[in-house]
Amino acid sequence: MKLSQRVQQLTPSKTIEVTAMAKSLRQQGHDVIGLGAGEPDFNTPEPILEAADRAMREGQTKYTPAGGVSELKDAIIAKFERDNGLTYSRDEVTVTVGAKHALYNLFQVTLDPGDEVIVPAPYWVSYIEQVKLAGGVPVVIESREENGFKVTVEQLKEAITDRTVAFLINSPSNPTGAMYTAEELQSLGEVCRENDLLIFSDEIYEELIYGDQHHVSIATLNGLKDRTVIINGVSKTYSMTGWRIGYAAGDARIIKAMTSLASHSTSNPTSVAQYAALEALNGDQTPVAEMKKAFRERRDYVVERLSRMPGVSVDTPQGAFYVFANVAQAAAEAGFDSVDDWVKAMLEKKKVALVPGSAFGSPDHVRLSYATSMGELEKAMDRMESFIAK
Repeated sequence: MKLSQRVQQLTPSKTIEVTAMAKSLRQQGHDVIGLGAGEPDFNTPEPILEAADRAMREGQTKYTPAGGVSELKDAIIAKFERDNGLTYSRDEVTVTVGAKHALYNLFQVTLDPGDEVIVPAPYWVSYIEQVKLAGGVPVVIESREENGFKVTVEQLKEAITDRTVAFLINSPSNPTGAMYTAEELQSLGEVCRENDLLIFSDEIYEELIYGDQHHVSIATLNGLKDRTVIINGVSKTYSMTGWRIGYAAGDARIIKAMTSLASHSTSNPTSVAQYAALEALNGDQTPVAEMKKAFRERRDYVVERLSRMPGVSVDTPQGAFYVFANVAQAAAEAGFDSVDDWVKAMLEKKKVALVPGSAFGSPDHVRLSYATSMGELEKAMDRMESFIAK
């Protein structure tokens, strides 16, 4: 049976591999603690569930416009004005089947074969594969741990060629939790402006920030809005990962193309989920604050425990809900050839599932999600500590 060259070039997901191993062990009756989840462990807030129920009972179960219902677009526009000081019109916003779908369509409508997209590492696993699926070439620039996992202006300049179309930035970052300051974003943005590059800004974790630093959208900075496409959604902030509602905002021509592409693939985001997202954006934000408080406590606990483990180094992430720990020394001292092997042994012997950093372009690290209960985190840290000590 023939498969397309397009799909054959895809790299298997290490996150899926680890998840499958953990699932298999659970089915065998083992007590596996999963720290690989990219989603909050809280349920979707009750008012959002009620809004979905109302929408169903009021008959909002039919096709909608491919780019989303007008009410939700207006709520997204109001969110940008309220939270980011950005003004958009309806034709500059499209609603998608999750933020991943928004990114996929964005690459599809902006890239031709051979076009290059600059992607800082560590990166979210799907960026690379989605660029390749669009016929593009991902150009990875490696951020340094000592620089807080943030790329510099010099690195960006060196990566630009005559085939470069766009620069992708994710702040706060998955997997590192790193955040760029306004000054850093302005400097990177100036390089993009001087070289006439598009900027793709993934801001899905903008509300999940735990320090004094505030989220800054690169689109708000001098002269950068017109070349920036913002990707966001309700999945992380409102614990709505399964509802699959994301959105994009930017140049009307790009947004129109993304919407047209969606009309021939997904038709429209799920109608009921759109009305749930409408409530999420317009409704009471107290559940978000409560979730953030819990995440901050868990983050501090995990960082403190990891920092005491021999052969492990870790910085306190500023956002998202992951800790990105360097375990290369611990793996080497235990006789493992790679961190990937160390991660597999951790799962097999201690039943703790981590995601190896190689999945994100950083083979010395592991990603731990603290989007799980404190009780599970305590057990996981005890098991990891025991594994390293032996």
